[in-house]
Amino acid sequence: MKVSERKTFSLKTLLGFLGPGFLVTVGFVDPGNWATNIEGGSKFGYELLWVVTLGTLMLVLIQHMAAKLGIATGKSLAVNIRDHFPKQVSAFLGVSVVLACIATDVAELLGGAIGFSLLLGMPLWMGALLTLLLELFLIISQRYHRVETIIVGFLGVITLCYLAELFIVRPDWSGVASGLVVPRVGRESIYVALAILGALVMPHNIFLHSNVIHSREWGISEEEKRELLRYEKMDTILAMTLGWVVNSSMIIVAAAVFFHNHVPINSIEQASATLKPLAGPLAGLLFAVALVFSGVGSSITSSMAEADVITGFLGRPADPRTMFYRVAVFVTAIPALLVILFSLDSFRILILSQVVLSLQLPFTLIPLLMLCRDRKVMGSFRSGTVEFLAATLISLLVIALNSYFLYTTITGGD
Repeated sequence: MKVSERKTFSLKTLLGFLGPGFLVTVGFVDPGNWATNIEGGSKFGYELLWVVTLGTLMLVLIQHMAAKLGIATGKSLAVNIRDHFPKQVSAFLGVSVVLACIATDVAELLGGAIGFSLLLGMPLWMGALLTLLLELFLIISQRYHRVETIIVGFLGVITLCYLAELFIVRPDWSGVASGLVVPRVGRESIYVALAILGALVMPHNIFLHSNVIHSREWGISEEEKRELLRYEKMDTILAMTLGWVVNSSMIIVAAAVFFHNHVPINSIEQASATLKPLAGPLAGLLFAVALVFSGVGSSITSSMAEADVITGFLGRPADPRTMFYRVAVFVTAIPALLVILFSLDSFRILILSQVVLSLQLPFTLIPLLMLCRDRKVMGSFRSGTVEFLAATLISLLVIALNSYFLYTTITGGD
């Protein structure tokens, strides 16, 4: 889509640019989020809602910076790291983010498998295989813009299901309002809080956003790019806000149904089974439908991110028509399939996968900050002092949470 310079806001132009942010958003309303949000809501009520609010605010800035890096340089974050960092550092960062992507795949495929199991009664391995086949078909056989449209449709279904569930369970809105803005965390809740954060600010989504932003025509001149950056920012804010609504709704429903009734939840399957008698069969059906769309949709975006990361770090074209790209999509799903086949505790695996993402996150944020602050890389699009300091504070907060988590886990200290 070609565009000319515009000095006034255009709704038509905005609608044309909406998409990349929403593609990223489905990645953080994935089954890993379901596990962490259900655990957070069922164990701690509305107490950890603030983590979703904080994570979403972090997302808006970080994802905007990733998109801006892609626009300013014409290259993805993976390619920029490969071009501007020493080989040993680049190799370490590449391996770490691929491992994080594999952890993401575990959550996506397992969530899709559980969803198909709840809806159709099929075994987990069959549901995981069906999710993988759908993902491969949609990525390899479709054009990008068609995949984007499908993902936005999936996100719409998930949102409608959870808004309907909110209407059914009738939560305590005063408790919700307090939980959304008042930070509270302790030794018992830090593990889940960190997992919620890892499920929101996901390394593979940062890499993905810097690449899929190239699906739009950003023009040639710096003035034109800067003008159109307004629309990218709106796309990001609108998409992240929708993600905030869905993730908050997950915790609110779990708190209103399970925490309120003092029902401990140890699996997504148990959450679905318990939801039906407590909130009605419609709530259970909506839960299963949304989980299927979440698993399939997020598995598509995670696999796209994996292939983009691998091709970017190895200097290969990110083209779904090439055999290398297709092999990368398939091979990175094999460890996730093995985990699903041999794991006995799917809920714990989902939670652990999100913690892995959070632990890797500093190794994605720090290179992003360094690149966005480098005038040789970004030119006039270099991050200003306020943006850079805000992103630095976010990175320090993530590192502090990770350190606290490791301390309390290893030493048992308060």
